[in-house]
Amino acid sequence: MPDFARKALIAAGASSILVTAWLALRLRGQRGVKGQVRDLLSGFIEKDATPSFVTDDDGLIQARNLAASERFSGTQDQTLAATLRAIFGNPSAVLYRLQVRSRLEGNAREDIVTRRGHIRLSVHTLGSDAFLWRVEDISDQSAADSRADALPLPMLTIGRGGAILFMNEAARSFIGSRVKSLDRLFVQMPYRVDEINHVTVADGAAPAIVVELASGPGRQELFLIPVKGEIEKVHSPDFATLPVAMMRLSPTGRILDTNRMAQDLIGGPVEPDTSLEQLMQGLGRPIPDWLSQALDETAAPRSEFLRLSSRDREVFVQVTLSPITNHGEKGLIAVLNDATELKTLEAQFVQSQKMQAVGQLAGGVAHDFNNLLTAISGHCDLLLLRHDHGDPDYGDLVQINQNANRAAALVSQLLAFSRKQTLRPEVLDLRDTLADLIHLLNRLVGEKVTLTLSHDPALKSVRADKRQLEQVLMNLVVNARDAMPKGGEIRIETEVITLNEPLERDRATLPSGEYVSVKVRDEGIGIEPNKLQKIFEPFYTTKRTGEGTGLGLSTVYGIVKQTGGYIFVDSVLGKGTEFTLYFPAFQARQQPPVQEIVIKDKSANRHHGGVVLLVEDEAPVRAFASRALRLRGYTVLEAESAEDALRLLEDPDLTVDVFVTDVVMPGLDGPTWVRQALAERPQVRVVFVSGYSEGAFGDSDADIPNSVFLPKPFSLNQLTETVQQQLH
Repeated sequence: MPDFARKALIAAGASSILVTAWLALRLRGQRGVKGQVRDLLSGFIEKDATPSFVTDDDGLIQARNLAASERFSGTQDQTLAATLRAIFGNPSAVLYRLQVRSRLEGNAREDIVTRRGHIRLSVHTLGSDAFLWRVEDISDQSAADSRADALPLPMLTIGRGGAILFMNEAARSFIGSRVKSLDRLFVQMPYRVDEINHVTVADGAAPAIVVELASGPGRQELFLIPVKGEIEKVHSPDFATLPVAMMRLSPTGRILDTNRMAQDLIGGPVEPDTSLEQLMQGLGRPIPDWLSQALDETAAPRSEFLRLSSRDREVFVQVTLSPITNHGEKGLIAVLNDATELKTLEAQFVQSQKMQAVGQLAGGVAHDFNNLLTAISGHCDLLLLRHDHGDPDYGDLVQINQNANRAAALVSQLLAFSRKQTLRPEVLDLRDTLADLIHLLNRLVGEKVTLTLSHDPALKSVRADKRQLEQVLMNLVVNARDAMPKGGEIRIETEVITLNEPLERDRATLPSGEYVSVKVRDEGIGIEPNKLQKIFEPFYTTKRTGEGTGLGLSTVYGIVKQTGGYIFVDSVLGKGTEFTLYFPAFQARQQPPVQEIVIKDKSANRHHGGVVLLVEDEAPVRAFASRALRLRGYTVLEAESAEDALRLLEDPDLTVDVFVTDVVMPGLDGPTWVRQALAERPQVRVVFVSGYSEGAFGDSDADIPNSVFLPKPFSLNQLTETVQQQLH
C-alpha cells in the first residue's frame, strides 16, 4: 500500500468510527436510558479502569463504574458538574461545551490542567438522551502516547509475543475495554495486514481494516479503520472513493488531488495549479507558515477552521494536515470536515455575549445620563416658573428644555436596544395608530415614494406602548425609503394570523395562538444574504459614513422583543425587502362588576401640605425634586441614602405621607429599605424613581403595596402630579 494511502486511511478513520459507533448506539438508544445503563454496566464501563459516568441530558448521573466510585469516594452528588468540582473549578462550562460538540460530532474530549494534574475529559453520545463520560488521568503518559491518544483513529502498540502495550482513547471506545493480547482482540489469528479483519468488541465482532506501521525494535503500531458492511478484501483503496473528504497537497500548498467527498464539500472540481490559499481563507497567520509547520513530522497534527472563498453562503471547514512521503517526495494530506453548523453556533454564542455586554453598558450609561438629564431639565423647569413669555431669557430656557428632551429620547434608544426601557402598554387598534401616523410618514418618505396601507377588516387589538410602536414603524419606513433612491412603493399590511401549532423560524419559536402581523415591504435594492443575520446588531449599518448610526434596527428589535413580539426579515437583491412583525392579539379579560363610583369634591385634588420623605443619592436630582415639591406646598424631608432615611424614621413622632425614593443606591436599595419602613408605617404611599426601567431591578417591588414607578428623567409637573395622585 502506498504510504500516502495508509496515512489517508488513518485520517479517514475519524469519520468511519463515528458512523459505526452511531449505528450501534442508535439501536441501543431505542431501549431508553435505563436499558443503556444496564447494558453498559454489564459490558465495558463497569470493567473499565477509567472513571466513567452515564448521565442524562440534564447532567444527572444515571450510573457510575467502580473506578468512578473509588476516585470520587468523598462525594455522592447527583450531577456530574457537582462531582467534578472536587478536581477543577467551573466544570459546568466545560461539560456544556463538550456536550454540544458531542451532539454535533458523536463524541468530544478536552484536556484540562487541574490542581492535581492533567486530566482528559471525554464524552460519547448514547442514543438521543444519554451521554457516557470518562475522566482519565494522563499526567503519567509519555509525550508519544499523548499524541496517539489525540488521534481519532483506533491505534494499538504491540510488543513481543503479541502483547498489547498501549491502546489510545479511540481504540478503547471502539473495542469497549482494555485488551492485553492480540489473540483476545482478533477473531482469527494471524491478522491480515491491509485487509478486513474481525475485531472482538463489546457487542460481538466488528469489521476493520488493519494497517501496520513499524514503531521501534520489538514494537509495532496497528491502526484499526472501522468499516461499514461486509467487504471481503481491501488491498489498495482508491483515494477518490475514500469515505471522507481529503486532498493531497504539495509542500507549497498547491492542490494535487481531491477525492469525491472533498469536491462535494468545496462545490466542485478544483482547477489545475490552484493553491489552498486561493480556495480557503480565515487563518490569523499566513497559510504557508501553517503548511511548513505541518510538514514537521515530529509535531502533532493540528486542525484549523477556514472559510471557503467565492461562495454565496458562508461555508466553514475544519482542515487537518498530516505529512506524507510518496515515492520519495514529501507532501501533505488534508482531511476536511464541514464545520459550518459548529461555527454558526459559535457565532451565535459570541453574538449573544456581545449583545449582553453592550446591553449592560447601554443600561449603565443610560442610568447616569438620566440622572444628569433629570437635574438639567428639572432646574430648567424651575427657571421657567420665574420667567414669562415676554422675558428675553424665556426662549433660551425653552431651547435648553427641548434639547434635554432630545437627549432623553436618544438615551431611550439605548435602553430600547438593550430591552431596558420603560414601556407604558395600552390596548391599541393598529388601524387607528397608523391613521394617526400616516401624515408624518408621508412627509418622511418624500414625493418619489408612494406609501400604501392595507388592513385586515377583522383586525384585532394588541397591547403595546403607542409611542414605542410608532418609533418602530417610522424606523422601518425610513429604512425602506433609503433603500429606494429612485423611488417606488412602500406597503404596510396588517393581518390576523392564527397558529394552530408553534412556528419555528430563524432560531425563534412562536407559540400557537392568535397574532396580529404587520408587514413593511419595499421595492428597493435588497440586502445581501451574508448581511441579513447582522442587521439587528447595534452599530451595524450598510449605509455610508454619516448616513446612519446603526442603532435604528437594533432599537426596533429591542422594542419588539420587549413588547413580547417577534420580527423577521426577508430580502432579495434587486427586488426588495420585507420586515414582518408578529404581536400577540389582545385577549380582553372578564371585567369585574362595576361598583358604585363615589364622586369626591374636586377641591381634594388640589395640592396640600403633605409630608414627603425624599431619598436620593444624586445631589442635583435631590435638590431639584426638593424645591419642586416645596413649591407645590409639601413639607420635604431629605435623605441621601436609605440608611439616613431609616434613622429619620426612628422618631415615632415623625409623620410621613409619601416616600419618594431612588431604586438603585449605594448600600440598601429602594425596595429593601421601603419594605423595612413599611413594617412600622404600613399606611405610607411610595413613589419609586429610577434611571433604569421599571422591570430592570427585578420583582422585588411587586409585593410592596401602594407603590408606583416614575422613570427618569421626569419633569417638575410629572413629579408633583405623581405625588399628588398617591396622596389622593
